[in-house]
Amino acid sequence: MNKAHILEDVIKLMERLRSAEGCPWDREQSHISLKRNLLEECYEFLEAVDLDDPKRMREELGDLLMQVIFHAQIAKEADRFTIEDVARSIIDKLVKRHPHVFSDAVASSTEDVRVNWDLIKEKERGQASILEGVPKDMPALLRSQLIQDRVSRVGFDWENANGVLHKVAEEIGEIENARSHQEREHEIGDLLFSLVNLARWMGIQAEQSLSYASSRFTRRFLYMENTCWERGVSFRNLPLKEKEELWLQAKEFEVIS
Repeated sequence: MNKAHILEDVIKLMERLRSAEGCPWDREQSHISLKRNLLEECYEFLEAVDLDDPKRMREELGDLLMQVIFHAQIAKEADRFTIEDVARSIIDKLVKRHPHVFSDAVASSTEDVRVNWDLIKEKERGQASILEGVPKDMPALLRSQLIQDRVSRVGFDWENANGVLHKVAEEIGEIENARSHQEREHEIGDLLFSLVNLARWMGIQAEQSLSYASSRFTRRFLYMENTCWERGVSFRNLPLKEKEELWLQAKEFEVIS
């Protein structure tokens, strides 16, 4: 394939797959049916980034690109928009939101860029809320942090991280005092929201932090199970004290390896 036309080749390939002579599965897909596929491809790319695996990153970005072209082709067939419209919209947006590059605005630091970006988006929103456009279907921790990021930019925030720490302690106390399942559910939500705020103050992505914690737990638990299998014993039937000892061994093994 000619490098200069390779993206055009991908677009033509999708047109062929969606044509009457193409693939029945591809022809049946819609924006709705492809939602899960797009989400899965995003997570697979993020995993490749965490593994720092360039081969997988390249492949997963290809899968993501295919999803973009797939959706654009579906829209084109319905006379809604085209892949060219998609490309033009992002070009226009990037030029408009980088006046320090394409116009006479000045931004000498990352913070200057962020401030300019926020002011431009505020003008674009008009009277719309700063929370306009935060997707409800985002993972809960990610959505929570995005909401808090946005409101902090208009001055609705704690003065420092100590205030957030006190809020976390307060929420734990409210969980302890909750009397019903509904109250406990409410207070645990507030605690999680406060923990996400604390993560934000510390420059940590809560969603990613929890994902790493889940991965660590999984590795350690697999070590415990494998150790039991090697010893010919049932993990399920081990006394809790022995399970805790295995857990400590798993943590030590992880540090050594």
